[in-house]
Amino acid sequence: MTFSRASNPDDARRYRQQGHDDALQFALLLGLTEDYQNDKSAKKDVIDPSGDAHSIKSGTKKWQMFLYRRSRFEDDDGFQALNGVGSLLIHCIDAFPPRYEDYRGNEEAAKQRLRTPMRELKDRFQRRTLLRAFLMKSIFNGGEVDYLTFLDNGIYHVFRNRDVVRAMGEVFTVANSQARAKGQVPEQKVLFKYKDRNVGELEMRNDSRTHYQEVRFNMDKSRTAELLYEQVPGSRIFSENIKVYGQAIRTFGNWVK
Repeated sequence: MTFSRASNPDDARRYRQQGHDDALQFALLLGLTEDYQNDKSAKKDVIDPSGDAHSIKSGTKKWQMFLYRRSRFEDDDGFQALNGVGSLLIHCIDAFPPRYEDYRGNEEAAKQRLRTPMRELKDRFQRRTLLRAFLMKSIFNGGEVDYLTFLDNGIYHVFRNRDVVRAMGEVFTVANSQARAKGQVPEQKVLFKYKDRNVGELEMRNDSRTHYQEVRFNMDKSRTAELLYEQVPGSRIFSENIKVYGQAIRTFGNWVK
């Protein structure tokens, strides 16, 4: 579902509800009923009449691709198979002390420890094959989800998973964040850039006791959409409110006779 960074719990609930509403609207456009199939744990927000799964994104600013604790990277074989990426993400988490109070007592020390695994992740992602595998796992749960479908200006735009991963994998440049102001610590994030602008950010979330020692992967909505519109060739109007691109032109909507 869709998530944009929220300033308080009420905002977070509102964004989550908007995501549910947008997924329901897409399901109804496909002819499904209000009790449509989905599987939140596997990013399958809507399963269309062909049995294909869609990750539905709306939001106005950011899309949250994942927000995971240590146990996810330990238990998920998909992350463990990414040539050390899963272990490095655990090292990012372990750069911070178990207790939130201890982190707040010495934030500088934890941020300095974080620099090493963040730098190593950036170096790993220079390999295009590994970058594509990470994107497929992060966005599509390793290929279990067939489409990235997002709402933009009242239209649902449908992209096949392989097109998304190929496009991003070909054009992303990967870098670490830098210290831009006094007191900041460099190498706190891995940045995925297109046209020298940040599209994706892999970072730690340590802003509260509730969200502590979590790894978050966000993407900027407008820049991600721009990348896909430009890098995935071909488009077709499927219906008044749905547009399909690339391989989705051939694969989406096969239930329609």
